[in-house]
Amino acid sequence: MTNLPAQENGRFLQKPSEDPTQGAAFRKYLGRRAAVQKFKNYLCKMMDIFPAPMTPRQDVLECIASLHPADPGIPMIRLGPGRDGGYLVPDDLEGITACFSPGVGKSSEFEKDCADLGIQPFLADGSVEAPALADRRFIFTKKNIGTISTSGSMTMEEWISSTSLPSGSDLMLQMDIEGSEYEVFLSMPENLLRRFRIIAVEFHWLHMLWCRPFFRLISPVFGKILRNHLCVHIHPNNRGTVSINGGVSIPRTMEFSFLRRDRVKSFGYARKFPHELDRDNLENLPSIPLPACWYRGKTPFPS
Repeated sequence: MTNLPAQENGRFLQKPSEDPTQGAAFRKYLGRRAAVQKFKNYLCKMMDIFPAPMTPRQDVLECIASLHPADPGIPMIRLGPGRDGGYLVPDDLEGITACFSPGVGKSSEFEKDCADLGIQPFLADGSVEAPALADRRFIFTKKNIGTISTSGSMTMEEWISSTSLPSGSDLMLQMDIEGSEYEVFLSMPENLLRRFRIIAVEFHWLHMLWCRPFFRLISPVFGKILRNHLCVHIHPNNRGTVSINGGVSIPRTMEFSFLRRDRVKSFGYARKFPHELDRDNLENLPSIPLPACWYRGKTPFPS
């Protein structure tokens, strides 16, 4: 006859088993985990970082590959100073009616060069009272460019709509807004983005491509731009450093130039970096060459 467990009110009574979470070994394990976490928290506080999941290496490489600069069959020229604030752009400026420049730095020579070429400069920055260079041809708005309209900010769409420019005319965008460029591009309507024949922009925090949550922000920005534009030049800002992970080098801040695809005369890859017109942003710091994985040079692209 089978021995059944004792019953109480018609219910079987189970013999309590030992709870593994109450043993000495488990308490020791929890202590070790707490010590490791405490040490991690200390390192994060000392280094001013926050741990996050990493982007798979292949995803980072594919993003970089999509930005390999093309040779559009048009010579590059330099607008602005021979230091920080200058950009290389394709010599395809005829017919561009205006240049919009969010972010006013210590130099307004880029905008002056545009004005000298008959391109109307529009500048916007809520953190300064006026452009660095006094020029009656400049149209300055003391507001930041952002994703919504407030008393101190406006969207790109609102800014351009406030002008009397001919509808549908080609424009140029030159932007350096210290990391806010990602949200501005994401919030910009695609038909407005297409109006920019040339885009010159400094992208910040590129080493954060390795951070999976931030990658999900950065990657769609590049994807949106590349739908209608080609990357035609990249220049690392030597004010920053280079992040190296898994054999992949990423300068933290770089200047990118894009040309709208309908303006490309011939397609090929640019293979010589730095360009002869490239200049260091700061003369007193070492140069940062564009790493080989960022262009189709003689060095094989890492797999």
